[in-house]
This record gives sequence, C-alpha cells and structure tokens, in this order.
Amino acid sequence: MNILFAGTPNNAAQILLYLANMKPFNIKGVLTQPDKKGKRGNNLIESPVAHAAKKYNFDVFKPENLNSNNTKKTLGSLDIDFLVVIAYGKIIPSWLLELPKVSSINVHFSILPKYRGASPIQSALLNGDESSGISIIKMSEDLDAGEILSSFNVRIDPEDNKLTLEKKLTNKSIIELPRTLDLMKSSKIVAKEQDHSNATYCKKIKKSDSVIDFNDTARNIINKFRAFYGWPGTSFIYKDIKIKIHGIEEAKIITGDKPGTIYKFNKKGLFINTSDSVIVITHLQFPNKNPISSLDAYNSNKEFFK
Repeated sequence: MNILFAGTPNNAAQILLYLANMKPFNIKGVLTQPDKKGKRGNNLIESPVAHAAKKYNFDVFKPENLNSNNTKKTLGSLDIDFLVVIAYGKIIPSWLLELPKVSSINVHFSILPKYRGASPIQSALLNGDESSGISIIKMSEDLDAGEILSSFNVRIDPEDNKLTLEKKLTNKSIIELPRTLDLMKSSKIVAKEQDHSNATYCKKIKKSDSVIDFNDTARNIINKFRAFYGWPGTSFIYKDIKIKIHGIEEAKIITGDKPGTIYKFNKKGLFINTSDSVIVITHLQFPNKNPISSLDAYNSNKEFFK
C-alpha cells in the first residue's frame, strides 16, 4: 500500500513511525508544516513529523502553498493508494484529495460529528466529557465532514489531562488505522454519512485562553487546567502578576466569599474562592522562576499572598 502521509505534531509522528514499521505500508512521501523559528535566535525548528521521517529517509515536503505549481508537480508525480492526514494543520485542496487511487482519509480525535475543528481533545476535557474517541473518515472539502469509515470510543478518566488523553487516542489510532486501511484497500468497508445536523465545532486554542476566571465554577476551572495541560497551560493574575498553575484540586469548601479572593494560604496550598466553592493551587510558578510546591511557596511567598 503506497501512502502519502500528512501531519505535523508529535501524535502524528508516533503514528507515522508505526506505519513505517509495518510491511504492507510503503511511505512514498511525508507532507508537513514548514520549519518554524525557535524562541531563541534564528534557528529553524522542524516539526515532529519531519524529524520522525528522517529516521527512515522518507522524502519530506514542507510547502508554504499547497496550490503552487511546483507543489502540484512534485506531489502529483507520486504513485499513491492513500493520502493519510493526521493533524496536518492546513486545508487540503481538492486536487490533492483526488490524487490517491483508493482514498484520502483523516484520523480525527473525536467521535464525529462532535467536535469538528482544531481542538477536539481540549474541548472534550473542557466540557467534562466521560468519553472521547477517534473517527477515521474519507476526506471532503468541508471541515471534518467526510463519510465515516470507522470510529472507536475511548474512556476519559477523571485524572486525564490533554497529554494523557492524547496518548490514549494516539494508541487507539495506531491499532485501528492499519485495520481500516486494509479494509479500504480490499473494499470491505462501507462508509457512513455523518449526521450533519448534530455537528459541533471547536476553536483553535490561543495562548491568551490560559488565564483563569475565578467567576467560573471550581469544576470548570479544573477542567480547563486538564484541557490546557502542557500548552498553553493555565494561569491567574494576582497583584498584577501572572502566575502559572502547575497543580490544582477542588477543596470542596463553600464560603460564599467573592470569587478570586484568597480563602487561606498554608503549606497544603493556595485556597481561592470560585463562583461556587474553593479550589486549592498546589504547585505554581512566578514569572522567570521555576515551578514550586505549595510548601515552598508558603515558605518564600507568604507575605505576597496576604
């Protein structure tokens, strides 16, 4: 099976590496986002997918414009059965969707039509869902709206965050994607139309989304911490200083005090009122400092939080 693989982040790289080690699959090329400038200096940083592709000397394509004549000529010359897309980050034009002999397919980290768009994992956690899953679909020109080839549920545990849930979904994709490709190749799978009337959409997460609003409920704040774990993280403003949160729990204390005010501060954590109860921040980070535990924060910053 000849495959053109398109993806960018780490979870896509893991799936690429798995496919690369399976004999039925022949990776004819890898399509990924162009290298980006690093935070320090002018060094360019390649995507995790590009880095993974180098291990197997795959041909890597990083076009700025998928509709350029050069890109069309280069990719159009490939003999492929499938285009496999996993979090590539660019809209795939119709000419590329029509290139494979069998199909262009996408692995999406939700049970479609729920959470079409850029942040399905974060959205499931933000909404406190108890399950998520993967959908493998035939790609269409509309966002995540193609026919469903297969879908598989994955449980969300209370302690799951963005990184742990992403790992679960990636592992499920590694198991189920090869099976789906094999069934597609032998025409043993029936695609099903999505129920478009039930479609919901999720937005792209921005760094500015990280700031906590204590007027929200304790559960919603904790869900935000889970959803944004890793990036962009969560933070709060106190005395005009932005403080990052690295550990948080629900205290299950109801005071009736104004949201955002400090209930108490001790070696167990910083207890802050929300709209319905109290949360306790157990690990935090001041600007340009390392993360510290509540014990260290109490010993060194007790006066600051008075």
